[in-house]
Amino acid sequence: MWSRKELKKKARILIKSNYWRSVSVCFLIAMLTASYPISRSLFLNYFPDKIQTKTALILPVFISAESFSSAFLDFIPDNFIAAAFLHTVQNYLKRPDFIVTSFLTLGVIFSLLYKFFVSNLLIVGEKRFFVESYNYEDTNISKIFFLYKLRHLANPSWVMFCYTLFQKLWDLTIIGGIIKHYEYSMIPYILAENPKISQKNAFFLSKQLTRGNRWKLFLLDCSFLGWELLSLFTLGILDILYVRPYKMNCKASLYLLLRRNYVLSRAPKYEQLNDSYLEHVPSEDELLISKALYDDSEGPYTKISYFAPHQYPVFLFSVQPPIAAVKSPVNPAQNYDFLSYVFLFHAFSIFGWLLEIISELLSCGTLENVTLKTLPWLPLYGICGLLILLLLKKYIKKPATMFIINFVVYTALDYLVQLLLDFSFGIELPKYHSYLAFMNGEAYLGDGAVFALLGCAFFYYFAPRWNSLFMKLKKWMRILICILLTTVFIFDLLSGIIQY
Repeated sequence: MWSRKELKKKARILIKSNYWRSVSVCFLIAMLTASYPISRSLFLNYFPDKIQTKTALILPVFISAESFSSAFLDFIPDNFIAAAFLHTVQNYLKRPDFIVTSFLTLGVIFSLLYKFFVSNLLIVGEKRFFVESYNYEDTNISKIFFLYKLRHLANPSWVMFCYTLFQKLWDLTIIGGIIKHYEYSMIPYILAENPKISQKNAFFLSKQLTRGNRWKLFLLDCSFLGWELLSLFTLGILDILYVRPYKMNCKASLYLLLRRNYVLSRAPKYEQLNDSYLEHVPSEDELLISKALYDDSEGPYTKISYFAPHQYPVFLFSVQPPIAAVKSPVNPAQNYDFLSYVFLFHAFSIFGWLLEIISELLSCGTLENVTLKTLPWLPLYGICGLLILLLLKKYIKKPATMFIINFVVYTALDYLVQLLLDFSFGIELPKYHSYLAFMNGEAYLGDGAVFALLGCAFFYYFAPRWNSLFMKLKKWMRILICILLTTVFIFDLLSGIIQY
């Protein structure tokens, strides 16, 4: 037996101890998938005449308030990357119908591939994070990518495909869709615990775990209705900052409770719920003994594992990745010399330019932005990257603080760059036409959030990785690369200014 009151009490405790990680995971899932039905396009930019030309990273950033109705039917397409692709085709290919039809077909295929090999797998990763963090408070945010790290994608993709397909078919009957929504609700959690489980067993166990609990699950969703309505009045922001983490922690607690009762009862196929370490936190002695016993196993984690307190012992997980998938950990605290800073400035500027190209192609199918045509660098990216490396290193263990500072720095720089281009060169970039725009339409909350996240990725992953590769070169080669990049950058910058 379980009660909503106890579940919610435990969920509130979990949020207090793991707040920023929970919020970060919900933000990433909202960005990389469109799993939240309401306000799906909250952070999308819309310009009536021409496309945004400065910082348009087209990853679907969706802050939503998941409505009470999502418990019933959700017919809204949930792949805005694919939608952007289709929009690109329609605007870019003004050609005979059979050509457009061919590309639209490719767009549909791309949509399905993204849905089943990205969105669905990340949703399973989201469940894994919250289930792990129930007992391991230092669970890494990267846990949402755990299936990719394991290189174990085919079976979870197939099971989630069947889950999505069957749910949509049952939705056509309305009442059947409501019932099956709850009957299938434990499938992503079961996959998060045992990615090797078959489709038949996953559906069977989800049915067994929810038997006699579906009405209570419905009432649990109803109990969040007030929070969902309040989230709507905050344009979905409250959903990410509190409601979604609260709800996910509550449902993770429920899953662990249901599976514990099922395993203890030795019910049919209980052995498929094979991750005992989700509930039993091993002591250091147990870890040492297990490490010694597993040293000769096939899993590479047994060779490199370390005992981090309050983290799940990955080398004891039932699925081990191939040796080629295990990389040395990235060290964001490494020191950078002058040449490294020069190289990373250019690398991140060019990286930003590529993002802009992709963004504009996806948004309108053309490259009408003169800036993108003339400059293979976007210095705003490089400047932000250097400021992050130089000024924010002391916040390395405070990713939430890092995110907030990145947001403020990017927004301020973005605003100043627009003013500089407008007053010095007469270049007026399109203003934002969104209810989340501020500073007289010059800045946008969605852009700031996306680039704050990108700045964190640059600090914690891209910069250390790129610098490690750069430092493998001989010194004279590093000097030559920096000179060449700087020379070309200055030449293109001057030619762009002269052209304007």
